[in-house]
Amino acid sequence: MGIGKSKIDSCPLSLSWGKSHSVDARQGHNESASKNSEDISLCDVAERGKTTEEPPGKQEGAERVAEMPEEDAEEEEVFLKFVILHAEDDTGEALRVQSLLQNDFGIKPGIIFAEMPCGRQHLQNLDDAVNGSAWTILLLTENFLRDTWCNFQFYTSLMNSVNRQHKYNSVIPMRPLNNPLPRERTPFALQTINALEEESRGFPTQVERIFQESVYKTQQTIWKETRNVVQRQFIA
Repeated sequence: MGIGKSKIDSCPLSLSWGKSHSVDARQGHNESASKNSEDISLCDVAERGKTTEEPPGKQEGAERVAEMPEEDAEEEEVFLKFVILHAEDDTGEALRVQSLLQNDFGIKPGIIFAEMPCGRQHLQNLDDAVNGSAWTILLLTENFLRDTWCNFQFYTSLMNSVNRQHKYNSVIPMRPLNNPLPRERTPFALQTINALEEESRGFPTQVERIFQESVYKTQQTIWKETRNVVQRQFIA
């Protein structure tokens, strides 16, 4: 939750990298030089001739080297353990909970929704966040019900967990220490799910029981297989 324009425009985190344009820039320079061939010296012609006489294999090798940063960036994409959906005004609290889970319980990597890349549609970011992580944490605060986008997010997340077998029980409501949403005001659809209660003595036990490594590995495998299928279809 929390995707107001003020949060998205700040673009605090980018999960993807742009393509390198070094090859295009070099090609553009060669094309410009060829158009002005009448004004260049014989030495320039000789030097350019050496360049054009290079074996095709070397030229292709140079292009592959120029494209390496993009390939490395794609390999760095990871399947997250959790994403926290939150109200716009709860970004600070979401960051605190993120730090708590990662540093105190070793559940990482995780992300909050405000850190999703800017420049894309909200629905695309929501889909990437939910399907690119093993668990979806709904931060239940007093601000939760005031944000219409929050309501849409949690209904969408619940439907996703119902329609996809491997996502069953992946939606985790959580009442944080600060400004928690009272149980009696919690939407009925979420009352049927046991929520994480940070103020509860059993909170550490709840966290250990929910965030199991075996569940993460299973979802990660399915995620990788799905991405491979999509990539093959795109190439074809």
